[in-house]
Amino acid sequence: MLGLAKRLKAKILQASTSEVYGNPTVQVQSESYLGNVNPIGPRACYDEGKRCAETLFFDYHRQHGLKIKVARIFNTYGPHMHPNDGRVVSNFVLQALRGEPITVYGDGSQTRSFCYVDDMVDSLIRFMKSPDDFTGPVNLGNPEEITILELAERILKLTGSRSEIIFKPPPADDPERRQPDITLSKEKLGWTPKVSLEEGLLKTITYFDDLLNTGYEQNNFGYERTHR
Repeated sequence: MLGLAKRLKAKILQASTSEVYGNPTVQVQSESYLGNVNPIGPRACYDEGKRCAETLFFDYHRQHGLKIKVARIFNTYGPHMHPNDGRVVSNFVLQALRGEPITVYGDGSQTRSFCYVDDMVDSLIRFMKSPDDFTGPVNLGNPEEITILELAERILKLTGSRSEIIFKPPPADDPERRQPDITLSKEKLGWTPKVSLEEGLLKTITYFDDLLNTGYEQNNFGYERTHR
């Protein structure tokens, strides 16, 4: 893709990730933080893959003058997430709506910062329209930090579910904290997220509730409606 962008003289954006920070040793992660990643752990293929891609983007920018944008995206959620994508919001919402146990890995004290999809799309459009000399990397996410246990409890409340919360062993190298410093995005893009977590969760819950109630079945391409 970088070679294609170079040949066509096109601007190219990398959807990087907060995972480049690994399991951070600082409370709030700014773009200057170099990260704490285990390069040989079970998560490394994703973490290091994104870090390697950032390296290639900046190599092409320095060597060929390629117009690049590198966005470090923090947890994004909202309607139209795939039911089986394994993300914590979709997992918790579906478990709650089905009356299944809410599965929390570890003790639930690990934190994440969740950004509603509309806010994320707005930030990416602003980033692509920003001056070419602003390459990033730039953190894009909601700075509101919440523990995974608090997220589960909030989803139970919003869905009215009686599901119980169960705890399982944490996965290896699971980050303990995720909270973006979005000072740069405020300064350069004039962007801050507008949709509150409760508002975004309600919209997401409504989507998945409709999905479950209107008849969908899984196929090789995702989910399709089986009846109206």
